[in-house]
Amino acid sequence: MPAPLPHPTTPSAHPRLLSPLDLGPFEVRNRIVMGSMHVGLEDRPGDAKKLAAYLGERARGGAGLIVTGGYSPDRTGRLTPGGAQADARTLRGHRLVTREVHEADGRVLLQLLHAGRYAFHPLSASSRSGKSPISPFRARRLTRRGVGRTVEHFAEAAQRAVAAGYDGVEIMGSEGYLLNQFLAPATNRRRDRWGRGAEGRRALPLAVAAAVREAIGEKALLSYRISLLDLVPGGQTWEETGALARGLVERGVDVLSSGIGWHEARVPTIVTSVPRAAFAENTAALRELVDVPVIASNRIHDPAVAEEVLAAGQADLVSMARPLLADPHLPRKLAEGRAAQVVACISCNQACLDKVFDGKRASCLVNPRAGHETELVLTPVAERRLRKVAVVGAGPAGLEAALAAAERGHIVTLYEATAEIGGQLRLAARIPGKEDYAQALQSWRMRLAAAGVGIRLETRPTGRDLAGFHDVIVATGVAPRVIDLPVEPGGPQVISYADLLEGRAEAGERVAIIGAGGIGVDVAEFLSAPRPSPSLDVTVWKRHWGVVEADEEHRGGVATRPVEEAPREVHLLQRKETRIGAGLGRTTGWVHRAELRHAGVIQHRGVAYRHVDARGLHILEDGEETVLEVDTVVVCAGQVSVDDLAAEVTAARKGRAPRVHVVGGADVAAELDAERAIRQAVEVVAGL
Repeated sequence: MPAPLPHPTTPSAHPRLLSPLDLGPFEVRNRIVMGSMHVGLEDRPGDAKKLAAYLGERARGGAGLIVTGGYSPDRTGRLTPGGAQADARTLRGHRLVTREVHEADGRVLLQLLHAGRYAFHPLSASSRSGKSPISPFRARRLTRRGVGRTVEHFAEAAQRAVAAGYDGVEIMGSEGYLLNQFLAPATNRRRDRWGRGAEGRRALPLAVAAAVREAIGEKALLSYRISLLDLVPGGQTWEETGALARGLVERGVDVLSSGIGWHEARVPTIVTSVPRAAFAENTAALRELVDVPVIASNRIHDPAVAEEVLAAGQADLVSMARPLLADPHLPRKLAEGRAAQVVACISCNQACLDKVFDGKRASCLVNPRAGHETELVLTPVAERRLRKVAVVGAGPAGLEAALAAAERGHIVTLYEATAEIGGQLRLAARIPGKEDYAQALQSWRMRLAAAGVGIRLETRPTGRDLAGFHDVIVATGVAPRVIDLPVEPGGPQVISYADLLEGRAEAGERVAIIGAGGIGVDVAEFLSAPRPSPSLDVTVWKRHWGVVEADEEHRGGVATRPVEEAPREVHLLQRKETRIGAGLGRTTGWVHRAELRHAGVIQHRGVAYRHVDARGLHILEDGEETVLEVDTVVVCAGQVSVDDLAAEVTAARKGRAPRVHVVGGADVAAELDAERAIRQAVEVVAGL
């Protein structure tokens, strides 16, 4: 068994976060909850060993309470045709999961989730017939008998979970799934006992809670994920939410976990542009209504912010799901006084939620081992096999390569041509809404220092300089692509996105952006977003997105977004005829597209670029010659790999050393992909 979490001799900077809490059936060792997050290991019973390794590592890392991804109580409620279901066959293999967590002195709940009309299959059923905006399948209306059977299925599944060794269950009543669908007037217009006013609409969640409580007994924990703010028109009012919360407690719920927003909501709730702890005040309001512990969630990624939430009395525990994906040992590091070495989650969703919504296994951009604990293993090397490793380029791929190599025990030197680490990620941190990317870079700095990596800034090593190393990892990244665009004197200033974001050039009042990929969209937001960034102020951000108090006038807590004056005129152009931003992430792309529309960014598709002269940027659009009268043209037309060093090292080497490995953008520049670059870097290091 692992050693108990250490108690540092100096006072902890997170005394509340690390303090134990009695939840009734048992005590948790700290206030850190790994909230429910589907990772793609839940769906196949054969993946139980991998799931056990994934959750077990979080338990060994010190998480106080772990909640699994959602398991449906029956076939109808599965998220996908082959989705996770808490049936006897599946849960037989989960004794391996619960044993792994318990051997690490952890506690784990199985979440029960009925998808309702969000189910991606023809068996979907809900409070009423109809199709949700995020599923192509039309849900059938549950009959009164069907509703009753659903209650029974929840109870039976909960009983099976406890028999499999789980410490209890969590009922998913948030995010727009079945129980939430019964609660909202927009999706429940029934005239029977399961509808007909607010009391009838909450009858099903209350019946499920009572049945589950009876099924699992008093020695198991019952948590309920409650929607505190639906963020959809026709959602619940706060008064209705409060009545539901009190009813749940009366029926034996031990813990209430905060949920914010339906999946179909047009207000972001978890992406990096959402301010930190943006919805903690909603949890605080819930805490005043009930006498059971409540869990705060959504964009509480920094342990310091989590500590502030607890210190302010806004919650009893804090859900940190994606942060524990990024760093499974976050609680242990806090207890050891190593908060600065916590791997920072940047809420990008690129390798986790985006993957899950594409039917793939989740991982983490800054921790590619997440979800792959049994496959991507960084084995410490024996002293006789220790190698001298040079990593050239301190972008994301180079940073993680250097760190992973040092953690294996190799002697590592990291070279960077500029005065700062970060590469393209450092540029991204300057985009409004991506300020947290800078925290990831600070985390890398601290971890590299702790691992003993030698860092040489403002240094461009030659092949001869690297001849004494056993391995050279070339992570020199990319350079902006130069396009063939004739430019006559006296016209608009033509600059690269790197010059703009680095501060070497400034944009005027009227700007054309050539290229509408991920970087082009970022630059458009950089030029059109309000200043200061709404992401840095919760009040400003809520006004920016139309988030208001959930009352009868604004059910669900949403209002029309206010009109805001854009700081400049921005044109965003692309050669393709497809929708601008179509290639962005599944869970984040819509946010960026909404921001562009809200800022009045003028979008041009199917464009051919002609030339620049004193009149402006000449383009061919819809078969006609057009001139955009702008004073600045920003080129975001892709990147090219910077990989010359690889050939230079190969030419200069003597014998078999050094071995050369090219990773990240230096290997493949198309559509910058930090998740692929970091994963590739770690895979290379694992094979050294």
